[in-house]
Amino acid sequence: MTDSSKYFPAEQFIGYVLEVTPQYIKVHFPSSVLLKHFVYQGQVFNPGLVGNYVTIEGESLGFIGRIMELNLPEKERIELNEKSFHSEDFHPVGKVELLLAINYFRPNEVNKGLDSYPNIGSKVYSCSSDLMQTYVRNFGAVDGQGTGHFVDLGTLSNDRNTRITVSQQALFSRHCAIVGTTGGGKSWTVAKLIEALEGNGTKAILIDPTGEYKTLESCSTTRGISIGIQNSSFFHYSNLSIADIFTLLRPSGQVQQPKLIDAIRSLKIVESTKGIAPLGVLIKDGQLVKNGQLKSAVSAIYKKNIQSIESNFANFDILKLANQIEEECVYENDFKNPNIWGARADSHYSNCISLTLRANNLTSNLAFDSIFGFTKTKADPLELCNVINDFLVDPQLRILRIGFEKVSFDFQVRELLANSIGRFLLGQARTDKFKDNPIVLFVDEAHQFLKKNVHDEYFEQVELNSFDLIAKECRKYGLFLCLATQMPKDIPIGTLSQIGTFIVHRLINHFDKETILNACSSANRSVLSFLPMLGEGEAILLGVEFPMPISIKIDKPIITPNSNTPRFV
Repeated sequence: MTDSSKYFPAEQFIGYVLEVTPQYIKVHFPSSVLLKHFVYQGQVFNPGLVGNYVTIEGESLGFIGRIMELNLPEKERIELNEKSFHSEDFHPVGKVELLLAINYFRPNEVNKGLDSYPNIGSKVYSCSSDLMQTYVRNFGAVDGQGTGHFVDLGTLSNDRNTRITVSQQALFSRHCAIVGTTGGGKSWTVAKLIEALEGNGTKAILIDPTGEYKTLESCSTTRGISIGIQNSSFFHYSNLSIADIFTLLRPSGQVQQPKLIDAIRSLKIVESTKGIAPLGVLIKDGQLVKNGQLKSAVSAIYKKNIQSIESNFANFDILKLANQIEEECVYENDFKNPNIWGARADSHYSNCISLTLRANNLTSNLAFDSIFGFTKTKADPLELCNVINDFLVDPQLRILRIGFEKVSFDFQVRELLANSIGRFLLGQARTDKFKDNPIVLFVDEAHQFLKKNVHDEYFEQVELNSFDLIAKECRKYGLFLCLATQMPKDIPIGTLSQIGTFIVHRLINHFDKETILNACSSANRSVLSFLPMLGEGEAILLGVEFPMPISIKIDKPIITPNSNTPRFV
């Protein structure tokens, strides 16, 4: 049997339970002297500060709580003056939020939820560093077993002697989100988590929209690439979906969309005939000629290769797309022979002129070519999917930074590119590639990429749901998501509802705070009241695997991101 006195030393006693409710308890402090700071066994205690943690003694279970309010009884307030503050004793009353039930006879066991409460008259003590560190470290443990790798995040906000070391499994196994307003310390937290993963031998991929994490490349285990620079890495257009191509070209609905679909299908037919000379099919300069050609010959090739032709990926020569759209501008039937396509339809051609111009502009634009590799091959070692695959099998590399700092903001290219990277990793995860060696995907400034749809004046076409699917599916596949955003209300609710761990920096906006409250079951109104007052680098850790919220001062990472605000000269 364990001696409970080591959890509740008499020297740390501060008061008694006065009132018990389902939400909180009230504590009577017999003397204001008990709330003054003191030193015990080398540790400094400040029990009289709001936000400090306390322990409450029980018969078989103890409790950890946090002081939410302190006040004086009405009678003592009336007698209050400057002289009496220093010469007389007072009897404050505190409001304490109950956070966690602890079994001090089985210290490795953490009970989620509160199924019992302390009795009136129970003693209340200042919570020691050792006790907090022990229980926080055990959050996420399964059946009392070890939790594998750990992440040393920092210290308690109100006690810099208490280190907060948490299980890596508890942090990431149900996905993670780092939220907070600008200047709250999100970037340092992301860098700190990446640093911890690198030290634990876990691979991580970071989508860096601003380039502020380029500093990580000074580490030998990090590979960094930047998309959108000539002769650098690129994401080959053939890995885009057909819907992505539609978004880049923005066809109008009546004529242009059907012609674009036909042109893509024709170019896929051309692709399937490479190396052979199909009878009855005229292919000229890489395009399928339709004017006056026999339909049945093309139909036979289509049926034979229907799976690849109707696939959702852009596996065709996009440089031929503009000319192929023109080839599609023919009558469906010849007036004399319904088995062949008719002559050129001038009305269709005139309606498609703007589409062909956009296709030509897209493929001839050097900026887009540097992003999607229109003039490059899919087998190029700098192609992003190849880079990711090489990174996954390289035992020397731990971190892959994918920089978006040079990627255009036009035509929702950033959103499409990030979504396509997520779709590629989702496909890899579904083949169990990460099951034995889990990987964490970090998305900084996630509100830029996780919109539900991409749309413009012509159409609302593409649903960007890769990260939503990763959040919903990939926990069992070993692909874990870590989102960093200053605008949690702009993250789709379907994605946010799957997040199990939140590291919440300063939040001021009411809707952002409500979003966190609704998404995280362990959050509550009293916790949210601390958010506007958090200092730089301070955060509240909430999560499914964390039975109680923890206020943390995040340590400075070894390699800091370049997130300084420019100064006026």
